[in-house]
Amino acid sequence: MTPSQHASPGTSPDISPGTSLNAARRARDLDHVAAEPVDLLVVGGGVTGAGVALDAASRGLSVCLVEAHDLAFGTSRWSSKLVHGGLRYLAQGEVGLAHESAVERGILMTRTAPHLVRALPQLVPLHDRSRSSVVMAGLRAGGALRHLARTPAGVLPPPRRVPAAEALALAPGLRRAGLRGGLLSFDGQLVDDARLVIALARTAAGHGARILTRVRAVALTGTGAQVVDTLTGESLDLRARAVVNAAGVWAGDLVDVDLRPSRGSHLVLSASTAGLTGTALTVPVPGARNRFALLLPQHDDRVYVGLTDEPVTGPVPDVPTVPRSDVDFLLRVASSVLERPLSPADVLGAFAGLRPLLNGGGGPSADLSRRHAVLTSGNVTTVVGGKLTTYRRMAADAVDATRLTTAPCRTATLPLVGATPPTTPAPAHLVARYGGEAPRVAELGEVAWAVHHEGALTADDILDRRTRIGLVPADRAAAEPAVTAQLTTLTTDHERRTHQS
Repeated sequence: MTPSQHASPGTSPDISPGTSLNAARRARDLDHVAAEPVDLLVVGGGVTGAGVALDAASRGLSVCLVEAHDLAFGTSRWSSKLVHGGLRYLAQGEVGLAHESAVERGILMTRTAPHLVRALPQLVPLHDRSRSSVVMAGLRAGGALRHLARTPAGVLPPPRRVPAAEALALAPGLRRAGLRGGLLSFDGQLVDDARLVIALARTAAGHGARILTRVRAVALTGTGAQVVDTLTGESLDLRARAVVNAAGVWAGDLVDVDLRPSRGSHLVLSASTAGLTGTALTVPVPGARNRFALLLPQHDDRVYVGLTDEPVTGPVPDVPTVPRSDVDFLLRVASSVLERPLSPADVLGAFAGLRPLLNGGGGPSADLSRRHAVLTSGNVTTVVGGKLTTYRRMAADAVDATRLTTAPCRTATLPLVGATPPTTPAPAHLVARYGGEAPRVAELGEVAWAVHHEGALTADDILDRRTRIGLVPADRAAAEPAVTAQLTTLTTDHERRTHQS
């Protein structure tokens, strides 16, 4: 099987051959894997599962990925949209994990996804008796990690102290009383975490992987998995030489693994309400050591406020909710450095993700290691823990553990779809989200692009994971009728063309 076998008819030269995902390809690929075994079956369509599919397919293995819902349906779309350099891990004494994070951040920013990751200025405001020397020492250690990871200073500048006037210019909404200046550093920021997952899945598809959404794995067997096509209700047995369970916080539904989920909540505000422009704020949590809240400006004039770290017990929901206690905590910490205190009325939306952490015993979930684990039993390999930033390393370790191939990992130098700059002009907001494919997106429209090339099957896929309009309920309600109408037209046109052919 070659990538070109999956190219859509009439594919534009702006689209990498074979990377288009759509309903027709899904149907063909499902028929194929139901009839013929593959080398590797991947369960889970988040950043780790998509990363595993790309790693394995780029090494020459035949691959099928099954996802119960949609790409980036779970934790991978609920992150802070940051590509961390590992500073927090360094403070916790996990030097190896910190270095790994810095290396992976550099790979994303300079080689594999420079169109999706930008340098984000982050300011620690210094009010009154802020412990500036301790914090600056940590930021300088982060700068050393950046240097060791060989990320150019032109990509991520070194940290520095700024006076109060410059701090206010960077973040006009800061509380002026007692402001002594700030500490400015830089980290990586994703334009959107779900877009990274989709780019990974499409790049994997370009290497021959079969990406199947709405296919739920209900049991793993010695020779593959029992799955259900949730669109038709049909049960299927998919055969594979090995299986990677990358179902994240739901991994324990398929294998015996002791997870301790942790909830990370975020709030969505308008940028004008927070008084922020392009610089993020890092706010020490009062009474806590090495714990900070973040105010993160987004490209759409929104600001995300996060992040909580609370243990969760009981059944794992498909979509976690944000409790009022998290809302109050985040508003209180963020308000501690702002001129205008925030209230619940300022919250436009909220979202939460569940971290799939390995149970490390008692103590706060915030103290559990973020190092990933790869667990193998028979022909099933389960990968849990870790962070979005280190997905590529997690994927490589998981594929290595299957022992299906001795070929080396290639993904450190493999650009994702869109990584090449556009050759013709396109709107800046589309370039930021689609990179080199932006001119074609502008030509087709984002809804049509999502349906024809990104595997969107429903209006929810488009609103909640391809465009992220759904992060603000009022915006979602306003856009849903038009998106649904356009999706219906696209589906009807496709069915008519299929019938005519």
